[in-house]
Amino acid sequence: MPNRTRTRNIALASVAAGTALLGIAGTAVAADNTPAAPSKPSATAKTHAGDGARALCKRAPKIEKRLHRALARLQGKATARGSIARLEKRVEKAKAAGHTEIATFLNHKLAHRRSLVPTLQQREKDLAKVATWCRTQTNAAS
Repeated sequence: MPNRTRTRNIALASVAAGTALLGIAGTAVAADNTPAAPSKPSATAKTHAGDGARALCKRAPKIEKRLHRALARLQGKATARGSIARLEKRVEKAKAAGHTEIATFLNHKLAHRRSLVPTLQQREKDLAKVATWCRTQTNAAS
């Protein structure tokens, strides 16, 4: 049961981070497409009003730790709870015991876990870009 909660929390944090990243990217694209962009950034661009940038910049270190922990757990040894290697062993044992239904269930679970790794790695890269952006902003600390 704690694994489900952890997975749900990771998923929710990932969705929140992804949504914030899409908002930032959408704002950048929209700013590039404006025909008569002023030479000075507007006051709202400095305060990040409404896009959640300030909150995301504040949460970025915690999100980074959470992503790192999740990846470390997934890529852990066969003795680590929640690791892909451990689930692979469980699938092998179920097949050896002739429990085809259990093996099928665990195989689907294994496929899902394997699909999480590239997603979380991409989120780590995206979050690193966000953290870099946050450091360049003057109002990111406030």
